[in-house]
Amino acid sequence: MRTAAGTASPWTASPGRVEAFSDGVLAIAITLLVLELRSPAEADHGQFAEALTREWPTYLAYLAAFVMIGSVWLHHHLVLSRVRRVNLPVVLVNLLLLLATSVLPFPTAVISTAWRVGARQDQVVAVALFGLISVAISGAYIAVCHALAGRPELLTGPAAVAFLRAERRRGLVAVAGTVVAVVAAAVITPTLALVLLAVTPAFYLGTLPRTLAASPAEPTDVPSADVA
Repeated sequence: MRTAAGTASPWTASPGRVEAFSDGVLAIAITLLVLELRSPAEADHGQFAEALTREWPTYLAYLAAFVMIGSVWLHHHLVLSRVRRVNLPVVLVNLLLLLATSVLPFPTAVISTAWRVGARQDQVVAVALFGLISVAISGAYIAVCHALAGRPELLTGPAAVAFLRAERRRGLVAVAGTVVAVVAAAVITPTLALVLLAVTPAFYLGTLPRTLAASPAEPTDVPSADVA
């Protein structure tokens, strides 16, 4: 599209389709996690409860991944509820966020295998892989917030800019927590790291109400056309 002066105007679109596509990807990713929750196949007669208990790392990894994807979905919705339009850079970094999040079932499965049949070094590698994907998710989310915060004309108002800047800071805290967990895996014990990886997204969710209170959502009036 061109302006009255004859120059091409930047492409923008309604955030509705971006959110709908993202919801679909996240729904599939969170569903795939359950595939690693398996019935013990080699439990002796009368030892089924013990065999289930031995699978606790799988359950904890599932919980950590589930909470993380759930957190991405919730924060993604809260971000887009403060957006009137999206431009191409925002769409691209949003795809990076979906790419990183959709991979999360893989390191979750690796953790399950490492604790089931691997040695300590295998567990360290598994936790490091999970941590790497977690950092990629946080980094992509920070990039989404940064791309939007720098374009206030795409947002609903000043409170939206404040919210996105606060989210960038909280994203850095999530990265720091993940790095601490990976270091703990290498230096102390992979089990402690696994617990920290589960706690970090839960802490991120727990601090959300304060951020929302400081930067409430503003009314949106999103145009019905997809291209301006």
